[in-house]
Amino acid sequence: MKKLLLLSWLALSASVAMAGEAEVYFISPADGDVIEGPVTVKFGLKGMGVAPAGTQADNTGHHHLLIDGPELPAPGVPLPASDQVRHFGGGQTETVLELSPGTHTLQLIVGDHAHIPADPPVASDVITIEVR
Repeated sequence: MKKLLLLSWLALSASVAMAGEAEVYFISPADGDVIEGPVTVKFGLKGMGVAPAGTQADNTGHHHLLIDGPELPAPGVPLPASDQVRHFGGGQTETVLELSPGTHTLQLIVGDHAHIPADPPVASDVITIEVR
């Protein structure tokens, strides 16, 4: 029992440490950009590695892209897959989006092998772009 508690504490500590040292961000587009569609989005990640979904390795995860304002999930809850929450479980670091003309918000969040964000989450700032 003590060993199980120790392993659980170590896993939680690693998750918190990972979240505290890691940073996910947009390489492009930049906040405020006005873009002709389609929109190429490039993801950046510092302080941890990218690994495909299902690959359980220390200090790794994969990208998820939140489009037009879904809130970050509660701690310990897997990110759902939808048109507003795009999963990049193959370890992709960029995508091309077909967005309707107008203003859109984008945010990146890193999930682990099971799509669960760290606590606290490794998430980018929200950026706003305009598509023409």
